[in-house]
Amino acid sequence: MTSTTRFSRLTAIWTFFGLVLLTVNLRAAITGVSPLLGDLREGLNLSGVEVSVLTTLPVLCLGVFAALAPPLARRFGTETAITGALVLITAGILLRIVPVRPALFAGTVLAGAGIAMGNVLTPAVIKRVFPRRLGALTGMAMMLMAGSGALAAALAVPLNDTGGWRLALAVWAVPSLLAALAWAPLTRMTARTAERPPHRARTSGGGSLLRVPLAWYVTLFMGLASLMFYVLMSWLPEIMRAQGYAPATAGMMVSVMMIIGIPLGLVVPMAAARMRDQRPLVLAVAVTMVAGLGGLIVAPQAGWLWVTVLGLATGSAFPLAFTLLSLRSATPSVAARMSGMAQTGGYVLAGVGPLAVGVLHTATGGWNVPLALLLALLVPEIVFGLLAARPSFVHAEAADPEPLTVSASPAVSVPADVPAPSR
Repeated sequence: MTSTTRFSRLTAIWTFFGLVLLTVNLRAAITGVSPLLGDLREGLNLSGVEVSVLTTLPVLCLGVFAALAPPLARRFGTETAITGALVLITAGILLRIVPVRPALFAGTVLAGAGIAMGNVLTPAVIKRVFPRRLGALTGMAMMLMAGSGALAAALAVPLNDTGGWRLALAVWAVPSLLAALAWAPLTRMTARTAERPPHRARTSGGGSLLRVPLAWYVTLFMGLASLMFYVLMSWLPEIMRAQGYAPATAGMMVSVMMIIGIPLGLVVPMAAARMRDQRPLVLAVAVTMVAGLGGLIVAPQAGWLWVTVLGLATGSAFPLAFTLLSLRSATPSVAARMSGMAQTGGYVLAGVGPLAVGVLHTATGGWNVPLALLLALLVPEIVFGLLAARPSFVHAEAADPEPLTVSASPAVSVPADVPAPSR
């Protein structure tokens, strides 16, 4: 084994642990806030409008700042961009504990910007360093995101009871700082390898992804799937409280819904990567979501049943959409661009959801109309999901998607310009 091979293997191992630490920090700073809204409202004298903005702002940040990730990765390197993203998350979390309202909102924007860049660059790193383990590594990332998000939501109230809302928010600066320290050496390690980073991969010569229908299908499917999740995460406790459930029970239902998604975050990407055509998965997710939302309207007294069903649906939809970013990309650079486009448009669309549902609830005085709206939005989600799940992929140089060639391996085929992992 040559020294270059040994160094490449060390870089891959270090990148794997870096991915673990990165993905642990891509949900907790968001999901740990919702259970504390009452205490934040009282402690900082927030108005109802400010509380609504606080619930919508993180999702909008995920969309607005996602577009910055690909150009920053091309300019400074993917590993440097990820390190900077983790520094932003840490700074944002710490800024939020300053007991003034502007700091809370500014810190939320900084943390949201860092999370947005981490979301975009994760599939590009997986596709470059681990192209033959795409399903497994994407599944691991989804599982860790869901697990850390559920853990942050579950620990928020106990930490608040122990040391107040500042402790409950500040504790998540520790893992984000550790992750930044872990990624910093990778900025130098990758510079020494013979493999060139994805931001220098071949991207010239062609069409904008905005002209590629398949890129739009993935974007809209991800956006609508994310909208469903964030609406339920924001409003499910209020929906269940309106049905007579105790506040503690209603809050627990959100945690259960998120916990159900943890194993699905691992299983769904692995299953999707082994399938030539992912349309059966889209249909399965759609049927499950229809059952859950319809059940809340028709038989809300069976709340725990529908929460379980919705956990299966939301826990499968986003991992499937996230996996399609890599499955429909011909190269790591395209994966980064696709991820930036899909998450910019998708999260901006998703960010409108909680606010629109809240306004609709206020206007109608109930939850059946907002839930019916979500059912109606499932129609375009299914259509775009089926179009995105067809076996094809996007080239940076092509104006249209090209047919996907699948090898005999259970994993998706690897294009010629994607290097195989070191052995």
